[in-house]
Amino acid sequence: MVNPFSSSSNPARESPVFKKILIANRGEIALRIQRACRELGIKAVMVYSEADRDAKYVKLADEAVCIGPAPSQQSYLNMPAIISAAEVTDAEAIHPGYGFLSENADFAERVEKSGFQFIGPTPESIRIMGDKVAAKQAMIRAGVPCVPGSDGELPEDPVQIRRIARTIGYPVIIKAAGGGGGRGMRVVHTEAALVNAVQMTRAEAGVAFGNPAVYMEKFLQNPRHIEIQILADKHKNAVYLGERDCSMQRRHQKIIEEAPAPGIARRLIERIGDRCVAACKKIGYRGAGTFEFLYENGEFYFIEMNTRVQVEHPVTELITGVDIVRTQILVAAGEKLPFTQRQIQLRGHAIECRVNAEDPYKFTPSPGRITMWHVPGGPGVRVDSHVYANYFVPPNYDSMIGKIIVHGDTREQALARMQTALLETVVEGINTNIPLHRELMVDAKFMAGGTNIHYLEEWLSHRAR
Repeated sequence: MVNPFSSSSNPARESPVFKKILIANRGEIALRIQRACRELGIKAVMVYSEADRDAKYVKLADEAVCIGPAPSQQSYLNMPAIISAAEVTDAEAIHPGYGFLSENADFAERVEKSGFQFIGPTPESIRIMGDKVAAKQAMIRAGVPCVPGSDGELPEDPVQIRRIARTIGYPVIIKAAGGGGGRGMRVVHTEAALVNAVQMTRAEAGVAFGNPAVYMEKFLQNPRHIEIQILADKHKNAVYLGERDCSMQRRHQKIIEEAPAPGIARRLIERIGDRCVAACKKIGYRGAGTFEFLYENGEFYFIEMNTRVQVEHPVTELITGVDIVRTQILVAAGEKLPFTQRQIQLRGHAIECRVNAEDPYKFTPSPGRITMWHVPGGPGVRVDSHVYANYFVPPNYDSMIGKIIVHGDTREQALARMQTALLETVVEGINTNIPLHRELMVDAKFMAGGTNIHYLEEWLSHRAR
């Protein structure tokens, strides 16, 4: 049995699979993909906005193309500009990172019709999984357990809507079929509030996602957020790389992630992992992807699939030894997965803290110039960040400026390493959420493991009193 940590799982390449890749994203993920390209002997073209002119990955780029002013719509989300940049630089493939374009089926389609390889799933897979109703139906057909709810889009008839809610049982959650990132959802506790909540969510979904369709699910009271990371190639091979616990979140935005999930029996993980792999084969999925579940009382309930590499992929990399971004590039080039499910063995425990430029408790963004930047080090410590001393954090994008990731032989060791790493970290000139992370790392309930998705909100409300 080959251990993915061994050098044989990532052999040195004689020749690159692509000669040149355009990276259509910014921040630490752009730097992460750039590093994977270098390792594979691939030239990386960085596209950037005027606000990111001084970014580290732009300065390190083999080639860099400015594609527009600071606003995302005029630069990073400008599809014609990105494709034009690929054409003028003779890139062969486009990596969308994990921004909005990574889950945009129209973009994937335009990329491939323009003669480039899209480093991600097929447009068809993105469409299925992007429509939460279609995704749920696909999972039910593949035997993946789902949250009890409406079979599809909610009807217009208020009587029927009330009947569906009574069948599911209150509280229920109304979700936009085209939603994502924690947007387009509303919890309903009583029948009196139901119809109005459905109408409001429909209106919001139409404006935000261009799709007014909504569906209904049971709102679980005490769930954890568990993810199954998968990789699949074009040859119908697929594997799952264990699981992540992403329950420490606020308003559906993750703060801390860890792998493996504390306190969940391996047999349960193996069972759900096998079903995710079967689902990938059934829908012909390729590339990296993540099945997201709510976990409660020993049961998994599918909520959505992210058709991209995710922010928290490093915790999975550290416990499996698999380079997810590198593998994603290889399978996009048509290569077979270099390992089988039997070869994936989990080792130790990993924790990731997202470092955001924001008030640690109010979460208001804190753009500005970083006057001092000192990152932690030592055994089992990894920092993924694009910032440096004197770097200006622009106000135009999300507030994440990096990730601190630690690995230990046990969860206790990982916690101790993260506590030390956070104490060592110095960021001056702007506010960050590092003080919040320091408090959470010594919180008794978090240290015990298994806190649910509501824990952080409750913790913050108690702290504010």
